[in-house]
Amino acid sequence: METKNDSIRLLVVDDEADIREILQFNLENEGYLVDTADSAEEALRILSPGHQLILLDVMMGGISGFKLADQLRKDGNQTPVIFLTARNTENDMLTGFSTGADDYIAKPFSIKEVVARIKSVLKRFHTPAKETTGLLRINDLVIDTRTKMISVDGARVELTKTEYNILLLLMQNEGEIFSRSDILDKAWANDGIVLERTVDVHITRLRKKIGPYADCIVNRTGYGYLFNSTCHKDS
Repeated sequence: METKNDSIRLLVVDDEADIREILQFNLENEGYLVDTADSAEEALRILSPGHQLILLDVMMGGISGFKLADQLRKDGNQTPVIFLTARNTENDMLTGFSTGADDYIAKPFSIKEVVARIKSVLKRFHTPAKETTGLLRINDLVIDTRTKMISVDGARVELTKTEYNILLLLMQNEGEIFSRSDILDKAWANDGIVLERTVDVHITRLRKKIGPYADCIVNRTGYGYLFNSTCHKDS
């Protein structure tokens, strides 16, 4: 069942008052409930389980947006986070997604884009992926699809939900090539808003996390990605 906007509470965190006011005004016009904070420190004080998404500026005095998102994830808080920032290089995106962010919007942005991204992230967050049962194993890379746990050589590996979805998609369809668009559609339940290069950023992070099996995720230039179980596993 689709959730109505008037039951969704958002938290906007930005140290620029005009941006907070513009976002609050327009998002409330869209039917959302909106709270605002002018710093990460204030956000930590007012953030509650009732908030279903955080719009978070990166560059702020005191605790940065990156540090706040990282702290929330380490504390077990999985509230979806969308970064709003003028820092939009690939390294910045990589840093943002490594903290567990769900999306990344570069400034300046349009309100229409922000609203579309919010709807996309909320749709992904509240639409659980189809589950299978049992273990999916390739050598000592194991996915337990019942518990969503991943292990490499017996050691647990922490993946974000999107990283998990990408790995599961590729391993379940070993040898099949998926374009970036395919991966967005299947791993993100994407509505066409997320940029295709976001896939590359997530796969870079995923490769690092699965270590000796990184080379099993193969990029076929011009086509996309596949999982090759016969890849060389470094000792």
